[in-house]
Parts: sequence; structure tokens; C-alpha cells
Amino acid sequence: MSTATIPAKLLARIDRLESTDAIRQLVAKYSLSLDMRDLDAHVNLFAPDIRVGREKVGRAHLKAWVDDTLRNQFSGTSHHVGQHIIEFTDPDHAVGVVYSKNEHETGPEWVIMQMLYWDDYERIDGQWYFRRRLPCYWYATDLNKPPIGDRKMRWPGREPYEGSFHDLFPSWRAFWAERPAKDQLPQVAEPAALDCFLATLRRGAADPRIRVR
Repeated sequence: MSTATIPAKLLARIDRLESTDAIRQLVAKYSLSLDMRDLDAHVNLFAPDIRVGREKVGRAHLKAWVDDTLRNQFSGTSHHVGQHIIEFTDPDHAVGVVYSKNEHETGPEWVIMQMLYWDDYERIDGQWYFRRRLPCYWYATDLNKPPIGDRKMRWPGREPYEGSFHDLFPSWRAFWAERPAKDQLPQVAEPAALDCFLATLRRGAADPRIRVR
């Protein structure tokens, strides 16, 4: 059947489904290529003009940064991808939130981590890429030392510090700051519009400042 005979709305829905699957594959490829140390495969998941730090641009700079990070900090890693929410801003751009549970062999310690990524995706010449990955950490700690209390980011040889796991979403602070009255039902907001769940959840919050591990 020629695409000329398929209604435009149906073509758009098919494209959205294919794009969603391609983005989910992109996230899975990120974890596998990183854990298997195929850095060429890894950096090719990012846009060719990916920004690295404030002044550097391009996959070669990204490869150099990832190579240095992996060689100096980790003997081995395993990234386990969890739930993934994807919302499109237009047919060629999307944002997403991905949970990731990670394990790291770092010298004599085995560090486990819970985090999420805030992603920006872009389709360039028919291929989906990462435009940006913003890592937001909840905790990192030795496997045998549960991260109870504050400053849950606890890497060997470093002072503990706070992660940014909740900083994307103002609802976290609002939940603890507000205590509903027990004698009345709480108000319930209207559901978010299509492709606005993440934007509604963020309530206009700025991106958090991420501390490089």
C-alpha cells in the first residue's frame, strides 16, 4: 500500500510509535555500550555536535571524557534501566525520564546507586539521538552500608553529599511542606494534557545543578 493512500493522522501515529520504540532502544543501547566499554558505539548515540562541559563540542571530546571517567573510577559497571516516560514536543524532539539502578566495582568496594536521567532526544536525518542527559542521583553507597539519612551520595574516598534525585520535581518539597487537614478531602487538580505529564509534574522548575561524580 502506498503511503499516499494512508491518512495523515494514521501516518503520524505510526511515526510516533516507531519513534517511541527507537528512543527506548537508544536508552538500552546507552547502558549496554557503557557497561561493555564500547565507547565508539556509546558516543555515537549522541548528536554529532553534542556539548561536553561549557566549552567543548563533539563526540571526540565526549569519548575522551567518558574514557577518563571510566578508567579512573570504575573497574566494572552495570546499568539496569527501569521505567521510561517519553513525551514529544514535536515530531523530531522529545523529552524523557528514565530510572536507572546501577552497580559499580570501584577498588575494594561495591557501590550501588539509584538515580534517574532527564533526557532530551532529537531526530537528525531520520535517526534519534541524545541531545542531553541530565543525571539526577538519589544515593550511592557501598553494598553493605544502607544510605540512611542525609547526604546519600557516598563514594569511597569522598565526603558524602546530596544528590539531585528530587530536584527536577517541586512536588517532593511541597509534599513535605504541606499537611492536608484531616477533616476535609484534599483538592485534586485536573489531569495533565497529552504530552504534558512531565512538564506539569515539573511545574516550571529549573534544571538542577548537577555535581559531577
